[in-house]
Amino acid sequence: MRVLVTGATGYVGGRLVPRLLDAGHEVRTTTSNLAKPSPWWADRVETVVMDITDEGQVDSAVDVVDAVYYLVHGMGGGGDFAEKDRHAAHNVARAVQSHSVSRVVYLSGILPPVQVGQLSEHLESRHEVEQILGSTPATTVTLRAAVVMGSGSTSFEIIRQVSERLPIHTVPSWMNSEVQPIAVVDAVEALVGALTVQTCTRSYDIGGPDRMYYAELLDRYAGVAGLTRPQVPVPLVPADLVGLLVGALTDVPTPTVQALVESLHHDMVCREEDFRRDLLPTGYHLVGVDEAIRRSLADPRTHVQHDPSSADPMGPMPDDPSWAAGGEDQPLLGRALDAVYDALGRDPSAWRW
Repeated sequence: MRVLVTGATGYVGGRLVPRLLDAGHEVRTTTSNLAKPSPWWADRVETVVMDITDEGQVDSAVDVVDAVYYLVHGMGGGGDFAEKDRHAAHNVARAVQSHSVSRVVYLSGILPPVQVGQLSEHLESRHEVEQILGSTPATTVTLRAAVVMGSGSTSFEIIRQVSERLPIHTVPSWMNSEVQPIAVVDAVEALVGALTVQTCTRSYDIGGPDRMYYAELLDRYAGVAGLTRPQVPVPLVPADLVGLLVGALTDVPTPTVQALVESLHHDMVCREEDFRRDLLPTGYHLVGVDEAIRRSLADPRTHVQHDPSSADPMGPMPDDPSWAAGGEDQPLLGRALDAVYDALGRDPSAWRW
């Protein structure tokens, strides 16, 4: 199939593209700036210039493809990221309909069992994008994931950097929710399967074989990484403050951290697991949490070597963000002071709990 992958230089997209190529598909990717350094697999794909907010460029990029992977979304708190996501989704939906594209595959987030109006801002936006893409005649397959495990994954890097930089884990009492992480290699395999599965427009929850509370996930990371990290429950800590402090203590962009922290109030687990039957090869074995952590902790100095195509996608890859693989080595005291200063500048009456 001829496939367009939007968000191909992102964390999941960068690992999906070579998997699609190996499966025999013809891949077109997009960039907003051809002067940017090319991914390691760039010579095997066609790359076109596309700003997803530009209707004309989107229409040109979608022309003569059989399927579109939609792997772009905003994560910032505040601002107009939801409006930008809405506009981008409408642009793609119009192009899909105009060019009679047969399939759209969208990677979204697991929706907890609450009313839509009670979702976090970024999950609300993802759900809206899902509805917009699903309004076209194309078969739209949405994969909903919670925490994606792997070096360079936003969620995994937060877990890694919090665990390694804080000698004691303070766990807010409202974080007593379950999560079902999925290894990035399993998510990519499900995305590949979504391209050809015989189905009507629908969503699949995707998750690994292990369910646990967030506190246990931190504890499992510490155990595999050989760290001793006592946990101390703390009541009455607002979610906004947690997002601010974690954002300051890690190298992951603070708006992204704050958007993800909003989801910690809810159980983020699969309500159905049809994807195992429909999207994965027969006999496929999902990666457990401990193995996912171990493989994600590969040393970036030796993991990739000279041939990224032979490297484990769970570990670091050449095009991962600068804050991946453990981030920068800034003294913890400096990070803590920055976090305190940011917190002091906030109005506590506006914090969410």
